[in-house]
Amino acid sequence: MTGSEESPSFRLAYVPGVTPSKWVRIWNERLPDVPLTLHAMSVGEAFDALRGGDADAGLLRLPVDGTDLSAIPLYAETTVVVVPKDHVVAAVDEVSAEDLADDIVLHPLDDTLDWERLPGRPAIERPATTADAVDLVAAGVGLLVVPQSIARLHHRKDLTYRPVTDAPESRVALSWPEDRTTDLVEDFIGIVRGRTVNSSRGRSQPPAEPKAARSPDKAAPRRKPAAGKASGGRSPRPGSGTAKGAKGGKAAGAKRGKPRRGRS
Repeated sequence: MTGSEESPSFRLAYVPGVTPSKWVRIWNERLPDVPLTLHAMSVGEAFDALRGGDADAGLLRLPVDGTDLSAIPLYAETTVVVVPKDHVVAAVDEVSAEDLADDIVLHPLDDTLDWERLPGRPAIERPATTADAVDLVAAGVGLLVVPQSIARLHHRKDLTYRPVTDAPESRVALSWPEDRTTDLVEDFIGIVRGRTVNSSRGRSQPPAEPKAARSPDKAAPRRKPAAGKASGGRSPRPGSGTAKGAKGGKAAGAKRGKPRRGRS
């Protein structure tokens, strides 16, 4: 770890469509004395915040701009096309990029999908933001291809979306300045990677408690020998009398049957 100082709180930037609530909940459980503050930002603002020291880490979309930021990929999202509900695409379960060839497909300036070749026909002008592009889709100007979480974020009753099978995926990553990998950053890395609180790489793990020595009073009780087997001999048969009478196989004076009546 290269960071020598830690901020009193952990500042996490995140871009539209990313939901950090699960990781924030785990942070609050493990580090209740270190508040985590969330900062919703655009993609450009998030990069500036990391480089300017206004955020300790950020949940961004790949690719990460520049070599001064470290990044750990977390998950990939399905890519969908946003269309009006009365569009022909709304009648199918999924489409390919070729299916959009005759449509105008909007390409906003803040698009983060890594296209080799954009589908559809280009619009006369690129919308400034994804939100602007969604408004144009609702107005019937064109279609919009975005990560599924973005489509959900800008949900409207008059719009729907369908998966695009051969479109590039959007990958979400945790990023932070390479020269400020603080202990708190390491803690958050452990959380997003699913490490347990007792992980050997976790900084905030509690010390392991030594195993308590077994108390002599709680030692396992010694097994008692079975009756008649202490000396290695066989146990007497039921009804064989006392130990002295058992030697001959029949107790002395023992008679079988009913006792006779005495004569008068």
